[in-house]
Amino acid sequence: MSQAQLSHLELLARGAPGEAYDRPVLLARASGAGPEELAALERAKRLALRVRAELEGRRRRETELSALFETAHDLAGLRDLDAVLRAIVQRARSLLGTEVAYLSLNDPAAGDTYMRVTEGSVSARFQQLRLGMGEGLGGLVAQTARPYVTESYFDDERFRHTRTIDAGVRDEGLVAILGVPLTLGSQVIGVLFAADRRARVFEREQTALLGSLAAHAAVAIDTANLLAETRSALAELERANDIIRAHSGVIERASEVHDRLTELVLRGGGVHDVVAALSEVLDGTVEFTDRPRPVTRADGHAVRHGDDWVAAVSAGGELFGALVLRGQPDLDPVDRRTLERAAMVTSLLLLAHRSAGEAEQRVRGELLDDLLDAPGRDRRLLRERAVRLGADLDAPHVVLAARTDRPLRNTADRPVPGTADREGADRQRLWSASSHLAATRQGLASARDGGTVLLLPLGPGDTAAGLARLAAGQLGAALRDPVAVGASAPVDAPATRPEAMAPAYAEARRCLDAMTVLGRRGEGAAAEDLGFLGLLLADSRDIAGFVTRTIGQVIAYDRRRGSDLVRTLEEYFASGMSPARTKDALHVHVNTVAQRLERIGRLLGPGWQAPARALEVQLALRLHAMSAARAAP
Repeated sequence: MSQAQLSHLELLARGAPGEAYDRPVLLARASGAGPEELAALERAKRLALRVRAELEGRRRRETELSALFETAHDLAGLRDLDAVLRAIVQRARSLLGTEVAYLSLNDPAAGDTYMRVTEGSVSARFQQLRLGMGEGLGGLVAQTARPYVTESYFDDERFRHTRTIDAGVRDEGLVAILGVPLTLGSQVIGVLFAADRRARVFEREQTALLGSLAAHAAVAIDTANLLAETRSALAELERANDIIRAHSGVIERASEVHDRLTELVLRGGGVHDVVAALSEVLDGTVEFTDRPRPVTRADGHAVRHGDDWVAAVSAGGELFGALVLRGQPDLDPVDRRTLERAAMVTSLLLLAHRSAGEAEQRVRGELLDDLLDAPGRDRRLLRERAVRLGADLDAPHVVLAARTDRPLRNTADRPVPGTADREGADRQRLWSASSHLAATRQGLASARDGGTVLLLPLGPGDTAAGLARLAAGQLGAALRDPVAVGASAPVDAPATRPEAMAPAYAEARRCLDAMTVLGRRGEGAAAEDLGFLGLLLADSRDIAGFVTRTIGQVIAYDRRRGSDLVRTLEEYFASGMSPARTKDALHVHVNTVAQRLERIGRLLGPGWQAPARALEVQLALRLHAMSAARAAP
């Protein structure tokens, strides 16, 4: 067998399209192959195409059998008749490769057939069609219990065309239609269709496949009807018993909910406890929402809203939210009163928790204020106060300064109307969010200088910059507005060194102000994030840390390899970033300079020659040179 003939097998192996099988013959003819070789290639092509057709037929039959199996599986677990019928229609459209598929059911009372499920249809008129028995293709199938197919519906005189049916079919743009009956015994209950918007011949196998799907659809409808009849009979039998149980259950539930709510109040439960208890007692879904619906009444009475019941949670004229009982429109008076009583208990719990929370927030704020303003206080008392709040002031902490990062003035720098009220509301929200964040992380928070100050512990792996970013993200999410956060360098033990707190807060404020100037809205950062500007802002001038962060990779590379990248950088900047002048200063070839700069770029990362970054690199080089000179003997 020649290489050209083997190529047909390769085409079969990779599932190439039909037109690709002509290529080996064309290539052989173009290369001057003889008649015998061309004839052999033609035979190989025909054989390969025949094998390809057989494989495609088998794949198609496997797909069809798989779809029928899936449909049978759907029927075995029938729960929703509409879902099963939609799946059958979708599979009919997919397997027959048509643009539209639909299913109609007979209406014995009206004496016609109507659309039940459509897939691929775009016309509302077509989806609402009703066909009289014997009218159109579908009416004829429904009347005769035989499948009908047409390549061009409007040119086919076998069907009784009516103005309504033709208008709907024309509106949908259908041309070729295949319809098969849905039968139960000898009774036709509907029709399953597959249709295209172009002329098309439906093969006998496709008609048989659609008929199999129609049989499954008929079984699904019959099964659903039997299930509905069974459920109806069971419901009738149980209804009388339910009425008897309901009357006694009402009294039991009223007593139970009274006991449960009393217990919740005594042990200081939360809103979620009330919701859980009420959901269990009322045998429904109860939710608390802090955004009551407009129908909510503030007088304590529950009101119906659609299928839900809503009871306001309020106290002293303040509306906290509402309890919503979902999906129980027919609520008896006893259960309604239970919902109202639960709303009243919820309001009492919210008031109690809010009072306790505000008291704890004030205590946390007072302790932080004492650390900042009165560092000479008794350190033992500071520790004891911190322990009661769950804070460990002997662990390393970071001071954070936060404020809302939303512009409140116009371009003329005159106050926008309502600015003062808005600023006050923003500060209150920021203080609440900061207090919550501090409480959840065993820290402290206080309102200060138009924003807030937080003292958060450094956990394993935490950094000052990382805590600043975390705080900015969580506070911004809570306020739904950008919040900027500046961080100080870590304070080893605030209880041991309370005098370090005020300078740390000042450093955090400077960092926060620098971020505003740099336009970094809604971010969190420490001095180490601000490059050389951080050297000016930080109380501790971490020169070595700045050099390491900026050019440490280059210095380390020189030490490992004995290379001269640091000097190359110095001469590169000294020569105005000119490779030609750099090579003269270093007495090397310009290609050597280019290779060194490429290596430097990989070590420093992209953008190292941008003006701001280049300035930091030059400053780090100078500081490194000064450190090396001082270290020299």
